[in-house]
Amino acid sequence: MRKISFVLLIVIGAMGLTGCQGYNRMVEKQEAVTSQWGNVQNAYQRRADLIPNLVNTVKGYAQHEQETFTQVTEARAKATQTTINPENLTAESLQEYQQAQDQLSQALGRLLLIQENYPELKANQNFLALQDELAGTENRISVERNRFNQLAQDYNAYIRKFPQVLYAKWFKFEPKAYFEATPQAQTAPQVQF
Repeated sequence: MRKISFVLLIVIGAMGLTGCQGYNRMVEKQEAVTSQWGNVQNAYQRRADLIPNLVNTVKGYAQHEQETFTQVTEARAKATQTTINPENLTAESLQEYQQAQDQLSQALGRLLLIQENYPELKANQNFLALQDELAGTENRISVERNRFNQLAQDYNAYIRKFPQVLYAKWFKFEPKAYFEATPQAQTAPQVQF
């Protein structure tokens, strides 16, 4: 009887130790996802910060394109007002955030088309520098979103494996949503000259 109690105590202790390690790993992975979400938001904020400079530069060359500037400004305002609590990264909240960012991307696309109509704008160094910065920022956003998806996938897979799945349910570790392509991304844009 004593031997069985001792073995049972060792098994329970080992399970408890494994549970602590699993819980700690879930916390680390959850924090990695949250931290990466901050990087995604930082990249979007960088883009939002560049837009006023780009708009002002283009405005100087194309005063009569006021509607486009208004759309960009409104889209930027909406994009910067749409936020997500990192603790609540659901598919719905991520989709709402992405829709606001997509509206901003579409408005920026219209703004960049203006430069095709104004040859002197193409040669303006300020515009070219801002255009390069914006392109670099869009690349950063893509990299940060991809990294976010990788960390979310790692976290989601970890909390679904045994025995972590038991502890994840017990301590309410919820899966994180992924960035997904919008339906508009499935259609190639038409470029007309």
